[in-house]
Order: sequence, then C-alpha cells, then structure tokens
Amino acid sequence: MNEAIKHPPRTHSEPLTVGTAEHRRALLQQMMLVRRFEERCVELYQAAKIRGFLHLYIGEEAVAVGAMQSLEPRDVVLATYREHGHALARGVDPGAVMAEMFGKVNGCSRGRGGSMHLFDVSHGLLGGNAIVAGHLPMAVGVGLASRMQRTGSVAACFFGEGAVAEGEFHESMNLASLWKLPVVFLCENNSYAMGTAVERSEAQTDLSLKASTYGVPAYRIDGMDVEAVEQGVRGAVAIARESGPVFVELMTYRFRAHSMYDPELYRDKQEVAAWREHDPITLLADRLRAAGDLDDDALAQMELAVTETVDAAVAMAETGELEPVDDLTRFVHAEATR
Repeated sequence: MNEAIKHPPRTHSEPLTVGTAEHRRALLQQMMLVRRFEERCVELYQAAKIRGFLHLYIGEEAVAVGAMQSLEPRDVVLATYREHGHALARGVDPGAVMAEMFGKVNGCSRGRGGSMHLFDVSHGLLGGNAIVAGHLPMAVGVGLASRMQRTGSVAACFFGEGAVAEGEFHESMNLASLWKLPVVFLCENNSYAMGTAVERSEAQTDLSLKASTYGVPAYRIDGMDVEAVEQGVRGAVAIARESGPVFVELMTYRFRAHSMYDPELYRDKQEVAAWREHDPITLLADRLRAAGDLDDDALAQMELAVTETVDAAVAMAETGELEPVDDLTRFVHAEATR
C-alpha cells in the first residue's frame, strides 16, 4: 500500500501563522459542533427518525471548518453528499439542517433534499450533490458568472478524490484554467472512493500533481490540522479571487464507514486506529492546552454549549411538520407570471 495513504500525512503547508487564542477556540468549538451533530445523527438514524442514505463527516471536520474561514459572504460553496459539516461551518442554522434530515418543511430545503441535498442560498450553499463530480461543472458556471458580472466572488467546490477519475473533473479543470475563473477546487482525499483505495484506482496518487497539468497552482495540505487548512485555503482563495483557479488536495480521513449501509470490509482496524491518533479535534485541543489557552473548565463549557445547540436542533426537527401532500408538485415547475 502507498505509504502516503497507509499512514496519516503530516503537514504539507508552510509553517503556521498562529491565530489568536479566541479564534483557535472558536475553530475547536465549530469542529466539536460538527462531530456531536453527526454523532447524534447516528442515534437518530438508528431510531428511524432519519431515513434514506446518511454519510457522516466524522474525522474530516478540520477541512470544512478551516476552509470556511477564508470565504466571504458573497462566495459560493458547492459540496458532495457528505456535506453536513460544510453546512454547519458555513453558518446554516443547525436546526434547519436537522429538520432537513428529518424531511420536515422547516428544513433548509423544505424537507425535499434530506441528508444528501442540503441547500441554503442565503448562506451561499448551492447544495450537496449526489452525483460524483456532477457539481464541478456547476462550480465552473458559478465562476464564469462571477467573472462576467464582476462580483468578485469565488466558488469553493468540495469533492472527494473519487471525483478525479471522472470526466467532469478534467473538463472542469480545463475550462476553469482556460478562462481564468475564480474557482477553488478542494479535494477531500480520504483515501477511499466509497470502498476503493486510491492507489487501486489512480496511477498517480499525488492528485495535486495531476491537477497541476492544467496549468493551475496545486498543492497538498494536512487536512487533519484545522489551522493548516485555514492558512492553505485562505491563500488559495486569494489567488482564485485575483487570477484564476487553484487546486488544493486535503489529506484527511473518515473515521466511520462510507455510509450507514456500508459494512466497511475494505480497510483494516489498524489503519483506522492509526488515523484516529490524528483526530483533528484532539490535535487542536492539545495545542491550545500546551499554549495555556484551554483548560478542563473551558472545554467543558464548550461541550455544554455544543450539546445545547444540538439538542435545540433536534427539538426543532421533532416539532417540525411534514409538507402537505397538496404541495407535492409545488416548485416542480416555474409558475407563469403575467
């Protein structure tokens, strides 16, 4: 097995610019929120309150939380079906996200999207997308619109390494490079495209090298380090806003199976255990403790705040209503106006 994949990677970025203690604690609490939200979703799924497919983001929290720090309100986010963490990190109301998981009308997509299709245009979240690589051409379109309308906005497109094997990836990279579009391609490389290890599907496992053939800046970042992600993606967004597309490969790992239906027979427990030693939440918490910026009381307060937020989100979902059957065809066709 490729050593870069078998063992958790260390930092690929430049030395970190240390942020304020307050900012770093905020990053920690956001990652904790994503983790506890996902853990609650497991319980609710097992209780049959969340139905359909459920793809958890546990282990990858540093990517979404770190990357969102670099984006402005005018920017747009496109993600895959593993997008709960992106929605929360982007600022979508946790209650609206949970209600969407329940299929309730007070969800961010009126209960029509569910776990795999969270959408909230007010936060620039243009959806979780279920077709692998299907949203990359959409990101190119958003980037083209930004360039033509001169809005100065950037399209941040998150996708897994499995998307790199799809034709849409190559078409999108090529057009974005040709037209110098403000798109940041954020590859969340968690080593397994569903159940296939990357070295079994890619002849070149350093995907940043593959992306660089399109004439775009491309580099790897330790996706388990939220501060490394923030710094690296912030630089990528600045380049994209100014001169054109950038590709960032974020080396990360999901601690849970591909989905709740996945028996996870394709990787061994020792590999998972090795990656768990690099838990992004533990990494930042230990760093804060070492700097004297976090103690047990402060951490307990964070846990309490996060628990209260998740509890409130579940209550909002529980009390929400299902969409009336009479509205079944609503939003299917545009209503004519005179």
